[in-house]
Amino acid sequence: MSKIVISIVAVAAIATGGCGTTTGERAGTGALAGAAGGALIGSLSANAGKGALIGAGVGALGGFLLDQHEKGNID
Repeated sequence: MSKIVISIVAVAAIATGGCGTTTGERAGTGALAGAAGGALIGSLSANAGKGALIGAGVGALGGFLLDQHEKGNID
């Protein structure tokens, strides 16, 4: 069951990570999606806060990297 939840959250985070047109918007969207997914996954092991913090960091980084890729700065 938890693998299914993780897969769904990962797909949702990737799908919403591209929302926005500026670096800040994309990083912010990624952070929000990551925090929500991290809290959901963390709540399965009674660590929702820790999961949200980790998810927010990973989501913000993912949004930033996606933005840089879209701008052609990285491959």
